Amino acid sequence: MRIFDPHIHMTSRTTDDYERMHAAGVRAVVEPSFWLGQPRTSVGSFLDYFDGLLGWEPYRAAQYGIRHHCALALNPKEANDPGCAEVLAELPRYLLKDSVVAIGEIGYDSMTPAEERVFEAQLAMAAESGLPVLVHTPHRDKTAGTRRTLDVVRAAGTAPERVLVDHLNELTVGMVAESGCWMGFSIYPDTKMDPDRMVAILKEYGTARTLVNSAADWGRSDPLKTREVGDTMLAAGFTSADVDEVLWRNPIAFYGQSGRLDLGTPSAEPDYAGNTIRRG
Repeated sequence: MRIFDPHIHMTSRTTDDYERMHAAGVRAVVEPSFWLGQPRTSVGSFLDYFDGLLGWEPYRAAQYGIRHHCALALNPKEANDPGCAEVLAELPRYLLKDSVVAIGEIGYDSMTPAEERVFEAQLAMAAESGLPVLVHTPHRDKTAGTRRTLDVVRAAGTAPERVLVDHLNELTVGMVAESGCWMGFSIYPDTKMDPDRMVAILKEYGTARTLVNSAADWGRSDPLKTREVGDTMLAAGFTSADVDEVLWRNPIAFYGQSGRLDLGTPSAEPDYAGNTIRRG
């Protein structure tokens, strides 16, 4: 079983996780920008973080045979912080880097006016840079937040096939399926979705435009949940081709729209300039 985890925060994980992921079949990941657990106090701390996603983290992943790409953005929770305009001003130059395959995570956390302004600004950046977008739906009042997310995407004129709406559940999947956007599901030990619920959704809605991720971060989470979904799909009667579509081909189809996805042999050389190094 080959696995592409389309949303995982490896900065907060250990090298043991990379080793376990490779053994489970993970060969590629996308790491979106996220909140580190406390406020960043200056624009420089954001830039240091972006540099790590572009240089150090691909190097770490390569030691275990995993190709690492990233999605960069000002995370929705941080859109409420003072100084976010400075981060937005710096972001376009980072979006030019080879290993950036999307803008994300963007969207809503608490659905504040500041979050909406930053959401709209980054949708405009996506149009300018030609990158697809990964959208975070809020943990609270998820149905209203997802509905508003789709309204903002439509108002921005962003093509739905270039939008992945993530952290969906049984209450929100229908409206996203109807919108034409890609559907993302995060599988967690206690919260969000679990493998059995995910398989039930796949039975109802099919495997097209569906991505499954672990969204593993510094909280209680599990980077092997993607593999668990694949095994549960097989036990429920899905074919190996179905599993490959959800866990491998769909992430490639979505992020491949960037024109930057490189699934060749990962380089074991660190690149502190944030550019992709290719062997051969």
